[in-house]
Amino acid sequence: MKSKILLVIIMLTSPLVWSHKSSDSFVNLQINGNTITGRWDIALRDLEYALALDIDNDGAITWSELRNRYQEIENYAFTRLQVNQGPGECIREPGLLQIDHHSDGAYAVINFDLICSSLVDKLNVEYHLLFDLDPTHRGLVQINHGTSSEFVIFSPEKQQANIDFNPSSQWQTFVQFLKEGVWHIWIGYDHILFLLCLLLPSVVSRTPTGWVQNTSFTNTLGQVGKIITAFTLAHSITLLLGVLQIVSLPSRLIESTIAFSVMMVAANNLYPFFRERAWFVAFVFGLIHGFGFASVLTDLDLTTANVGVSLLGFNLGVEIGQLAIVSVYLPMAYLLRSYWFYQRIVLYAGSQAIMLLAFVWFMQRAFDLSIYNA
Repeated sequence: MKSKILLVIIMLTSPLVWSHKSSDSFVNLQINGNTITGRWDIALRDLEYALALDIDNDGAITWSELRNRYQEIENYAFTRLQVNQGPGECIREPGLLQIDHHSDGAYAVINFDLICSSLVDKLNVEYHLLFDLDPTHRGLVQINHGTSSEFVIFSPEKQQANIDFNPSSQWQTFVQFLKEGVWHIWIGYDHILFLLCLLLPSVVSRTPTGWVQNTSFTNTLGQVGKIITAFTLAHSITLLLGVLQIVSLPSRLIESTIAFSVMMVAANNLYPFFRERAWFVAFVFGLIHGFGFASVLTDLDLTTANVGVSLLGFNLGVEIGQLAIVSVYLPMAYLLRSYWFYQRIVLYAGSQAIMLLAFVWFMQRAFDLSIYNA
């Protein structure tokens, strides 16, 4: 009993409890001659974390609080973003502050112009916003030059890029979004826990007297293959529908349902109601998870020319990321399946802990239990 209480305390104090869409900011640079018109969208929740904008601590960031701190926000942001034309400098002229809503909430929009000394044919960009506070943060920069677009994804490992405007490389765009897909699944704790809850009972079988170990790795691998295939097919369908904006669902509904899906598959390991239809459950809930994956790309202004390669790279990255998780988990679980601590601790207690965590996520997302509102 004490161990279960301790487990609950650990789960509730873990940063995973307050899981949201991964932290991103979006920079759009439009080049016209020697002028660069810029727009930078930064999530209010990230600015609150960095600058404590909610002065009166009333649980909401008002327009007045944001406007009064605009100079501080600008100073904070532009000490972490530098854009220059090769060896030449570009002078920044400040613009208006606005508010926009992305799939995961309210964003401050910083408008600006950069006046460069000559026609812009290459850029040096340095980006290190929030990396000291949140190593999972990503800066997604789109640069438009004539009819071509370049994408750069900045991370703690990649904080600088030199860009010239030769015809854009589709391969480079593909590789960038491939890496982003792998990264997204690895930091998508709700997606990982959903998958793991489906896989936890894959190495054992339920009997009237309890769990017994599976005796055939081939059969186990076949069951896992059905689950992964169903999940992949489902989220690939809705990722496509979401990115192409054929189907659009409210972010709160998507994120709440994802949390609910984790809670349900964890509960099924304790009180079976799906029985032997794990692949079907993976497919049905995978449709919702696909819309969650799509939110990463829908916040980008993808053009017709690059949406296909970006979508393909991102989706393939997600598949590689989840296969890497399965390839590590499955052999270990199969080797440990006969031990009591796998069945009692990993499977049973682990499912209890995940169900509790998912319930917290569901309540947080469904009822918008957050201070980052505008």
